[in-house]
Amino acid sequence: MEKQTVPPSDEAQREKMLRTPVPKLVTLLSIPTVATQMISIVYNTADAYFVSKIDTNASAAVGVAFSLMSLIHAFGYGVGMGCGSLVSRLLGEKRKDEADRVTSTACLEAFILGLTVCVFGQIFLRPLMTLFGSTDAMLDYTCAYARYVLAAAPLMCFTFVLIDTLRAEGKAKLSMFGTVGGGLLNVVLDPIFIFKFGMGTAGAGLATAISQVFTFIVIMYFYVFKKSIVAPSVSKISKNVKTYTEIVTTGMPTIFRQGLATLASTLLMRGASAYSETPEAAIAAITVSNKVYLLVRSFILGIGQGFQPVAGYNFGAGDVKRTKQSFWFATGIGTAVCVLSAGLIALFPQSVIAFFRDDPDVIRIGVPALLYACAVMPLMAFSTYVNQLFQCLGVKFPATFLASCRQGLCFLPLIFALPAAFGLAGVQAAQPGADLLTFFISIPFIVVFLKKKLYDRVPKGKNK
Repeated sequence: MEKQTVPPSDEAQREKMLRTPVPKLVTLLSIPTVATQMISIVYNTADAYFVSKIDTNASAAVGVAFSLMSLIHAFGYGVGMGCGSLVSRLLGEKRKDEADRVTSTACLEAFILGLTVCVFGQIFLRPLMTLFGSTDAMLDYTCAYARYVLAAAPLMCFTFVLIDTLRAEGKAKLSMFGTVGGGLLNVVLDPIFIFKFGMGTAGAGLATAISQVFTFIVIMYFYVFKKSIVAPSVSKISKNVKTYTEIVTTGMPTIFRQGLATLASTLLMRGASAYSETPEAAIAAITVSNKVYLLVRSFILGIGQGFQPVAGYNFGAGDVKRTKQSFWFATGIGTAVCVLSAGLIALFPQSVIAFFRDDPDVIRIGVPALLYACAVMPLMAFSTYVNQLFQCLGVKFPATFLASCRQGLCFLPLIFALPAAFGLAGVQAAQPGADLLTFFISIPFIVVFLKKKLYDRVPKGKNK
């Protein structure tokens, strides 16, 4: 397809992505994406915090329901990241009409996947929550929360595509507004629905659903009033099956990563229950530890989402030097954040766990899990950004393989072997062990890619 002319404002955005010094550009784009990630985890953490004030069973229930959230994210973010990867490169090549078509198609694809999860989830809710690790004592709590989350799934998946497209354009600040607004609304509504209206975990689920609707409305505003470069519409939805498969296969690393997160969370909850004399306390402890770890990981993902459009734009324009520079700059900043975070958390592990659930059994089980996580946290940024670089450049197999390592290929053998050998300590160490193995596996992939294969993938005549 021939290159297309673009409006002056769009050309100015393209020049910004291709000419602004990489450290400054990655930093500018990372600030809103980090804020977005932080707010996302804040309202997930808010659910865990307020629900924990009910009792330990309720606290454990939100941990089990997190598997459901991961499943929804697998489809929504998977399609969204596939769309965003394609859009950033298409805009770098000045192919805006193609970017419009891809985004329009991705919106429909994500909505259908979200609707499928919603319908099947509502029909098989109780057996599904039991499969995810809910005990009989907490099943009612879990289902009450999950019903509302499932109801919002189609809109959530649709919104993820719109957000990832804004980020791909380099307009991460716009994507931040909807997410921040929805997150703050969730924090406000949680105590009102949970305690004032006496809805319990159902109130937390309803607050989450309402906040997602609010986020959708805000994000749609930017598209309706043409604040974005890409302009999705019903008329631009592709009738070519190849477009749908290209979006999904490009987003496959995220689908694998989030899908395996669902499996990993389920196995962790079931392992915590099986190897502890106080199963609900063990599930609550692992849930809290994971929430804290996820807080740091979300910060790192935010930085990565800031560097991805820089890498994608410049790769599409043939600038290998800036593509590599964006990766290494993000890795340096991300690693510094991980080291600092690990040190601070390791100093006060008991206080961190007690903040969420001041229960002796929860603290006893949660502290070692948190310390294991801190031990490998400094390695998190590197392996995360290797995977994100491959994905944003459309290097599908390495991206999918590495995305499958952390909570799949490395995690699955450990979650079965370690608890069998060491009991509950094996459950606590399984995910950190998988993170360590993923770090070492990532090294040869990125070395070979940056030395040779990156240059081979640049279109002829474009390498700078």
